[in-house]
Amino acid sequence: MGTSARIVIQQCLAATLRLNPESEVSEAEYAKIKQGMVVFVCFLKGANRELVEKMVKQVLGIKLCEGKDGKLTSITDLPGDLLIIPQACLGGKLKGKSVQYHSIINKTDGSDLYRTFVELCTDSFQQTSAMQEAGCVVKSGVYGNRQVLNMETNGPFTHIVDF
Repeated sequence: MGTSARIVIQQCLAATLRLNPESEVSEAEYAKIKQGMVVFVCFLKGANRELVEKMVKQVLGIKLCEGKDGKLTSITDLPGDLLIIPQACLGGKLKGKSVQYHSIINKTDGSDLYRTFVELCTDSFQQTSAMQEAGCVVKSGVYGNRQVLNMETNGPFTHIVDF
């Protein structure tokens, strides 16, 4: 079986995602986090809830965050914030001078899996006392929307993980 999902994880000192631009009737809407991780998520054909559960465990448990002592630790041990961004483009394949997206899951299923991913991460944060005490949050982008990201990083410290 091939890849059914791909994530890109970037540790950050802070990040802001513009969810909706300013309009005549409303102000711009933002999702903001402090130190933690930004996770870009793409679901491909074959992805399911079981895979999403595995992805959440990996994202929350992987030691990619730099702690105060300089050692790598998980987001839950840091503790830190999490910004989850849907990124269907991660499923693209280069063909000649263009990119094809034949492997990407359909929009309805992708949206459902993305929502489940965000909910499971949020539930895990709420069940971890250190995360609650530190006031850590899970923020997320809007599936299918074009969004603007500003991120302050402490490295380039980016990892791609296929599931």
